Amino acid sequence: MTLGQPSSLQLPSFLYGTYSAVQQKTREEGLRCGEQYRKDSSFPAPRHMQEVHPGEVVVTHGVADFQHEHPAWRLYMVSDVMSALWEALEEQNSITLRDAYEEFFRETAWGALYFTIEQMGPVSAERTASRLQAVLRFWAPLQSARYLFKTLAAALTLEELMVASCGWAMDAWCPEGNASVRERLEMAAERMARATREDSIKAILRQMPRALTSTSTRGLKRRAVVADPSFQREHLATLDPRVFERVSGARTGDLIWLLHNWDYELEMQ
Repeated sequence: MTLGQPSSLQLPSFLYGTYSAVQQKTREEGLRCGEQYRKDSSFPAPRHMQEVHPGEVVVTHGVADFQHEHPAWRLYMVSDVMSALWEALEEQNSITLRDAYEEFFRETAWGALYFTIEQMGPVSAERTASRLQAVLRFWAPLQSARYLFKTLAAALTLEELMVASCGWAMDAWCPEGNASVRERLEMAAERMARATREDSIKAILRQMPRALTSTSTRGLKRRAVVADPSFQREHLATLDPRVFERVSGARTGDLIWLLHNWDYELEMQ
């Protein structure tokens, strides 16, 4: 079901207000979604949508939300809706619910942006392609707002937000740096959507140096071994299909997880 694309950016009214007000409203929305899902396995559209005025700031990550007493757009609190949904349907598989909720609300500008920058669940090439394509469909209305992400610096444009949250996807899948952010995202999404296993391996190998510079990899005991591209290619080729799908998007965090797994296996030998 497609909820339609408005000409300007609109967000559900339950995402606007003080922190405590949004916390209450998102919980109510999650319980409402759970009630309908229990009846017919569908989700209701938000009751009220509200226009985001041009240049108005949307908080997209909790670390940037340091004024809880001030009314604001709090996109990152979609997670509270989902928590209440899981609570209402505790007998349901949480992964199935998460995927169903994402698939439905990715057809809205706010859902597309939330799931793209939140990157919840295994970030496979196929899933990332779908998320990026969703954001690209709503590019014009999303450009009208400004965004706070993981820092308290000046609010970001949409392009700056996508670089901050999805720069890894562009670096891995569209290393050509002479195009605009939107063009690189389009190319990355296209390549991920039709990626073979070998395509993903090449993207992963391009991103491994970035993963190895992370502070999260400082504790690797066999760093010299797992950092060797030959070792990486050999072990990527033998990964179980389900594990490979998990890392196939080449997200930095997933590659750090993979490096630690390899490091642990070497220690156990």
